[in-house]
Amino acid sequence: MKKVLVISYSQSGQLSKFVESATKPLCQSDDIQVDYHILEPATPYPYPWKFYPFFDAFPEAIYMNGCELKPAPHLTDDYDLIIIAYTVWFLAPAIPITGFLKTEQAKLLLKDKPVITFIACRDMWVMAQEKMKSLISECGGHLIDNVVLTDQSGTVYSFVTTPRWLLTGKKDPFWIFPAAGVSEHEITESARFGHRLVSALSQNLEKEKKPLLTNLNAVKVNGKLIGSEKIATRSFMAWGKLIQLSGKPGSFSRKVVITIYVMFLIAMIFTLVPINLLAKKLISPLMKDSIEKSVKYYEKPSGR
Repeated sequence: MKKVLVISYSQSGQLSKFVESATKPLCQSDDIQVDYHILEPATPYPYPWKFYPFFDAFPEAIYMNGCELKPAPHLTDDYDLIIIAYTVWFLAPAIPITGFLKTEQAKLLLKDKPVITFIACRDMWVMAQEKMKSLISECGGHLIDNVVLTDQSGTVYSFVTTPRWLLTGKKDPFWIFPAAGVSEHEITESARFGHRLVSALSQNLEKEKKPLLTNLNAVKVNGKLIGSEKIATRSFMAWGKLIQLSGKPGSFSRKVVITIYVMFLIAMIFTLVPINLLAKKLISPLMKDSIEKSVKYYEKPSGR
């Protein structure tokens, strides 16, 4: 009997649907035991978010400070495969996921184990996955696959649809904007990853600690966004530190700096971001080889 542990944290429920669809074939196998563990922060994060609590979480997310979680003493089994499903907060793994991976319990669970990551988010996830790679490595785990489902509305529209969804809970299409989030079709189709895993586990292929989900279109990197993610990460680090220095979470002084930051962010979105996208479109033919090399790197280990 193979044992698979699925660790996740979902606020809107979208990631939970993805996990359910992708792991359903595993649950249907008589030879596989699937245990699900949903992380529970000691102090729950709100959903939908309020304006200031949302941005108040920004510095701790980008600096991966983590948070206190409710105990999970039942996670003591020796698993054959571990799946970590997460969403991206400010180009970093969601705070509860980071908090869990910094615990001694995570180190015991992941040590020498094959690990697969599932991501459901906007189309900017590359830097978050780089941070996730480091966290898994620090726990002694071996990342063998990565599966990413991204927002159906695209880069430009999601600047509006995603904040609306997070702050109001509404993801339906409106005016000229499409629906936010991953399409239901993609979520349903993710069952193909589960079917492949059932076959791989029956052959003990997970023990080789090599990719199991190749040639399934598991990951598609938008090469034009890699540079933008790197620039945004540096900006987030600078502003995150400034917000942290301004006061404790929830303090008035911190809200003042957050207000200034949001005004700066909105100005960036409506001015520099369009210019940056246009510039990248113009120079991308000149950087084709460099972009393709980066895309191949970030699409590892599963690839398309």
